[in-house]
Amino acid sequence: MLRLAFLLCALPLLAAELRVMTFNVRYPNPKDGEDAWDKRKDLLVDTVRRYKPDLMGTQELFHEQGEHIVAALPQYAWFGLSRRGNKEDEHMGVFYLKARLRPVSTGNFWLSETPDKVGSSSWNMSLPRMVTWAVFEDLMTKKQFGYFNTHFAHRKEDEEARKKAAAVIAARMPKDGAFLLTGDFNAPTRGDVYKILVPALTDVFSVAKEKDGPEGTFHGFKGNPGKDRIDWILFKAPWRVKKAEVITRSKNGRYPSDHFPVLAIFSL
Repeated sequence: MLRLAFLLCALPLLAAELRVMTFNVRYPNPKDGEDAWDKRKDLLVDTVRRYKPDLMGTQELFHEQGEHIVAALPQYAWFGLSRRGNKEDEHMGVFYLKARLRPVSTGNFWLSETPDKVGSSSWNMSLPRMVTWAVFEDLMTKKQFGYFNTHFAHRKEDEEARKKAAAVIAARMPKDGAFLLTGDFNAPTRGDVYKILVPALTDVFSVAKEKDGPEGTFHGFKGNPGKDRIDWILFKAPWRVKKAEVITRSKNGRYPSDHFPVLAIFSL
């Protein structure tokens, strides 16, 4: 009887998982035609509903998209600031399941030579790039972890800027405690940008017990991904990765975005 009671008490800890997603949602560009936001927003919401992330970092998110997602999925809340420091333009919107996570503190910094200057940009990038961060309390385990969400410069000529952006993030990562980094890095795994971050962090795909989906994550609404996984989930924590998946879900030949979302399921 005592052994049974012990096992029953241990079940919540054995069952503790954290589901983390990174998702470039593609901004609401009317020039996307049949793939414009109004024609795919319900599919995107349904994808989030189906895969049930506890935490989701988005890229290219506009305020109207964030508001639509939480209106359709009220179990989530979100926060973020645009790269211009207001509600216009792209946000690094962070969504979290309210019953599971509590943001203890949140903030933003810019990937530039002056990271604390709102809207700042360096290294000849065409647009400001930034990080939205948080410290979360896990309401299940009562433990905290740090989190960064980002989107690196996209042009071929921005390789040096991407490396410098990675260095800014590496310098600002917490030295102690559990930590997650998600984003669209516009760079391949095993490349120079990746190598700046991965000595300190672990790629979920390198340690996942189960892996699913293609290697590439950008597909331009066509469903045929390139060879590179440019959307990453990296972490530093005493957690195991039960599964890492590049999600290729579509409906009637349509996709929720021009990137496949990436999901990691952690065992805490």
